[in-house]
Amino acid sequence: MQFGLTEDQTALKEAAGRFARDVLLPGYRKREDDAVIGNVLIREMGRLGLVTPSLPERYGGMGIDGVTAGLLIEEIAYGDLNVSYVPLLSSLSANILARHADEALAAARLPAIAEGREIIALGLTEPRGGSDAANLQLRAQRDGGDWVIDGEKASISMAAHADSVLVMARTDPDRPGARGVTAFLIDLDAPGISRAAYDDLGSLAVGRGSIWFDSVRVPDRNRVGPEGAGFTQAMQGFDYSRTMIGLQCLGAARASLDETWPYTLEREAFGRPIAEFQGVTFPLAEYDTQVEGCRLLCYRTLWLRDQGLPHTKEAAMCKWWAPKLSVDTIHQCLLTHGHLGYSRDLPHQQRLRDVMGLEIGDGTAQVSKMVVARETVGRAAVQYAQR
Repeated sequence: MQFGLTEDQTALKEAAGRFARDVLLPGYRKREDDAVIGNVLIREMGRLGLVTPSLPERYGGMGIDGVTAGLLIEEIAYGDLNVSYVPLLSSLSANILARHADEALAAARLPAIAEGREIIALGLTEPRGGSDAANLQLRAQRDGGDWVIDGEKASISMAAHADSVLVMARTDPDRPGARGVTAFLIDLDAPGISRAAYDDLGSLAVGRGSIWFDSVRVPDRNRVGPEGAGFTQAMQGFDYSRTMIGLQCLGAARASLDETWPYTLEREAFGRPIAEFQGVTFPLAEYDTQVEGCRLLCYRTLWLRDQGLPHTKEAAMCKWWAPKLSVDTIHQCLLTHGHLGYSRDLPHQQRLRDVMGLEIGDGTAQVSKMVVARETVGRAAVQYAQR
């Protein structure tokens, strides 16, 4: 494993970094107030190749490896954690389509997603199934050449803003759990669909919400992959997305650290810069060290993925550690700024609220730790929980 970057990686990272600092960071608070990312911004990201960079070039992506994609999403999250949901969700769903959809469907839809002209969400979670992700109740029944979809998807990121959703639906009620689940690409302007955004603590621009399906007709050509394989398709991408979520959170934490270290030289107490007080600098030094260590774990995990090596355990480590560490780091940065840090004039409070959501989304810390235990000592680690 090499720790240096290639010329191409450096150029892409620097371009994403300029976009994050010049475009995203100044508008971070306004997008929160408006509760929307905005189609113009997403199309600009598409023009720069930042929406689905890992997608094959024939579909409009750059075909880059996981490590390079991680560099880009970390830079985007540095400027706005919520905007980094766009490449996270788009790449996850688009790569499922690229691998499993019929070529006609993939060729028709993927370029628009890559260009930022179509926003796609992933419809997996339901009211009765968060951590128990395979407990799907939303039904899809055949009716001639169509499928009829009924049920609800809950806690769906971009639900309020997406143009389409890759839905996991139960097509065989006699097969419980992960079996009998099929994936469908559904346009969200189809008759019978309604949706509503949640009033969340943070990440309002992401538009997390519920989507209801009332006898929604979907043509069989929009089925993605064979019947009964949908849940497996989604889970195959989760090791990748969980690692990317780690880098999203760490990008936000790094932004707060980069803003807080200079502040310790500017702010004075008792006639001296507060940087001279170890009680101020030691906590920052500790979190800076841990953030760097967690970043290395995330990039090692992506490197393992790029080599075709097992990385489920490492991805689960990234998923539980990085969000928690980032919450703690940003909180310390907020406290270091004193009473001003508690105000909405500085971004730390917003980053703190935004990052907290990713302690839950895509798998709680408890689920991630169960995965680490299972991958280390086998199924015995989770047998009791399944009784």
